[in-house]
Amino acid sequence: MRKPLIQLKNIHKSFGDNRVLKGVDLDIYPGEVTAIIGKSGVGKSVLLKLIIGLLQPDAGSILFNGRPLADLSRAEKHDFKQKFSYMFQGTALFDSLTVYENIALPLSERGKMPKAEIARQVRRKMEQLDLHQIEDIYPSQLSGGMKKRVALARALVTDPEIVLFDEPTTGLDPIRKNAVHSMISDYQKRFGFTGVVVSHEIPDIFYISQRVAMLHEGRIMVEGNPDTIMRSEDPVIQQFIYGLETRHDDLTGLLPQPQGEKKFWEHMARLQHHRINFSLILFTVENIDEINEKIGHVAGQMVIRNLAMQVQQFLSITDTCSRFGMNKILVVLSDSNKERAQMFCSQLDQEIKPGQMLGDQDKRPDFCVSVSVGFVEVQEDSHLKDLLIGVEENQKRFYEFRVCTMSEET
Repeated sequence: MRKPLIQLKNIHKSFGDNRVLKGVDLDIYPGEVTAIIGKSGVGKSVLLKLIIGLLQPDAGSILFNGRPLADLSRAEKHDFKQKFSYMFQGTALFDSLTVYENIALPLSERGKMPKAEIARQVRRKMEQLDLHQIEDIYPSQLSGGMKKRVALARALVTDPEIVLFDEPTTGLDPIRKNAVHSMISDYQKRFGFTGVVVSHEIPDIFYISQRVAMLHEGRIMVEGNPDTIMRSEDPVIQQFIYGLETRHDDLTGLLPQPQGEKKFWEHMARLQHHRINFSLILFTVENIDEINEKIGHVAGQMVIRNLAMQVQQFLSITDTCSRFGMNKILVVLSDSNKERAQMFCSQLDQEIKPGQMLGDQDKRPDFCVSVSVGFVEVQEDSHLKDLLIGVEENQKRFYEFRVCTMSEET
């Protein structure tokens, strides 16, 4: 049985007469991204500051590897804090320091690293976060979105064991917001750090989180994997997560995954009661990690957005299309069979153009976007989860196309 890395037990915290936390219990597991969600002002950021030690609880205990932090020696507490990095909601950049100096600050403060190595690590992080040619600029000269990316670079430059993100995407446009999520997910998988993300980006944050905890009225109302949270029948949770019926994913303009699932079951009801057939098509950008690494996370999100735009051009008014994860798009074709689904894919393959997928990244003539496609005609006794598993397992056998930044497609 896995043991939590960090445990919060019966945590209480008040500010004057304002009781913010009223008995929080939360387990954070190593090597996972845990998202803390909830309405504004419920104490999500307070939780992060308690974990890192910027605030002290009024009651309750915080444990690290099973040991209460209050029992650690001064040296042990120092070592504990060295494991953390923190990205503040307001960026907390120093206006008197350049972008380079801000990012280098955590390395410089440790006093053990040669300047040449600091420079190498800082410039590597700046390149990864698309922060080119601004190292001598001051924060006051940057937009709010650019400040966020500088703060993210500073949080990651030490390659920390535990990273706390306080609303890391506030103020960013949809492409760069999703690029930040993609970077957090990418770095977490690559380096294995434990991440805790306070966010209001629903359902986007579910795509990168292994666990989700909802803070409500001073306590953790529900905790579990994203599927468990999204399928909760509690009306308070449903109202917070699903929001308005017309809500769309702001990167792609598509329905978010929960609404896509709802549309599937509506079509299933028509199939079972009125024999109106329908089929599913699942698009997966197979080399999204390669795109992120070689061209950048912003380019990766542009590919997802542009693929969604291309797919939507071929939909009829009764078809539905939803984002189903970081690199997947699910289409429900109404009143259709497997042959229509195959025709849909064939038409898309013929019409899609390199510049429409990679945008202004088409200056790289040696790069291809690989999209695999699976499709299936739905039966009356089908279950969505089983259908998706079968479609994913057979995607490449069914259909695959590559869109390259060259004069011809392969």
